[in-house]
Amino acid sequence: MPFFMNNKKPVLRLQNIAPQKKYMDISKIKAVVFDCDGVMFDTAAANKKYYDEVLAIFDKPGLTEDQFVNVHMMTVTEAIEYLFPEMDDLSTVYDCLKTIGYHKFIKYMTMEKGLKELLITLNDSGYIRGIGTNRTNTMEKVLKDFDLESYFEVVVTAATVKKPKPDPEQLLLIMEKFNLKPDEILFVGDSDYDRQAAFNAKVWFAAFKNSELKADFNVESMDEIAGILQIN
Repeated sequence: MPFFMNNKKPVLRLQNIAPQKKYMDISKIKAVVFDCDGVMFDTAAANKKYYDEVLAIFDKPGLTEDQFVNVHMMTVTEAIEYLFPEMDDLSTVYDCLKTIGYHKFIKYMTMEKGLKELLITLNDSGYIRGIGTNRTNTMEKVLKDFDLESYFEVVVTAATVKKPKPDPEQLLLIMEKFNLKPDEILFVGDSDYDRQAAFNAKVWFAAFKNSELKADFNVESMDEIAGILQIN
């Protein structure tokens, strides 16, 4: 599979970023990596229903707004430790998670408009398509249920690496797998965890539907990602 486009593309001048990243030669981009929750999918309803059910079993109130924002970025393990700080032994909570499972909440996820179309265009244009997510054992089913299994060349989850985001390990692993340099990757995320991972991996970062997040690009749609790459 071809990994990059041969046609000449313009250089973009970027604002409010480090001097060494002032200019972006988009002809160098070979891979576009997506976060899952909040980018590929609106998972707000699914995640809230999931954690609210867990909390209710232990007679705790549902997620507050601040708790929801935080667990959205975390791995399940991090979220449980955060939501149950008073418990030294979390084994009963993890047993509960096994009983509940997340699979029944996938139906509450909504695919982002234009995602499939962008993924097809990226493939036709020769880009590597990847996922870097703090999901663990649910990503495979999400891709299957939404018929996206064949749309990505690489999927890296929190279960794949020793250190999930905000650590850059997921992005570094993708770089290693495809022999890529940092300026050959565009990472699309929506949280500060994503921003930190991109910054530490030194890759280009597009903040998705989060205008307050400092990024090389701030975008509101999949079409705008295509616009950055001049493939729309």
